[in-house]
Amino acid sequence: MTFHKQGIPSLIITLVFIAILNGLIYFFLNDYTTVKVLGYALSAFLLITILQFFRSPSRDFKAREGDIISPADGTVVVIEEVEETEYFKDKRLQVSVFMSPINVHLNRYPINGLLKYYKYHPGLYLVAWHPKSSTENERTTIVVENEKGQSVLYRQIAGAMARRIVFFGKEGEQVKQTDECGFIKFGSRVDLLLPLDAKLNVKLNEKVKGGITTIAKF
Repeated sequence: MTFHKQGIPSLIITLVFIAILNGLIYFFLNDYTTVKVLGYALSAFLLITILQFFRSPSRDFKAREGDIISPADGTVVVIEEVEETEYFKDKRLQVSVFMSPINVHLNRYPINGLLKYYKYHPGLYLVAWHPKSSTENERTTIVVENEKGQSVLYRQIAGAMARRIVFFGKEGEQVKQTDECGFIKFGSRVDLLLPLDAKLNVKLNEKVKGGITTIAKF
């Protein structure tokens, strides 16, 4: 288990806030035991929250040809056929993974291949399980195509708490399945848009692990 570098700015801000808070309590409210206890409790809660949110657990990542791996930890909240209007412009099988604030928020590539498309979309901050969050929230769209010409489109979608989406890749580069591809801060969702003939390997409300769980097979 390590602390991801994307969390360093948040950790610094949290530590500065904790230092100021406890300094003020020490100098001005030191005689009030209840205030001191509340201050310590709040400090511990904030620190633990940041450390767990930006954790990057050690896992046995293995690339599996033909498999489409979950890009994120979370719960499968949507499995349905939809009309994809941005890139493929045809019908696709959508599988959505909701990440709660206690999930790991590091994202990973679902397949090996060429990063053919990337686009950032500014937008709203509807709750991540809202049906319109896929098309109206702040989001990124990524398409990876393998050497057989099979493609997966997936979206990093901001939620009500998520205010920053980070994507590490660039169009035209070769990417590896399970490698880190991005980070979504503080509650979010990832949508996968798969070929209609993909063989699903998950069901609704199933818990999945990023870089580990097979969502479907080509």
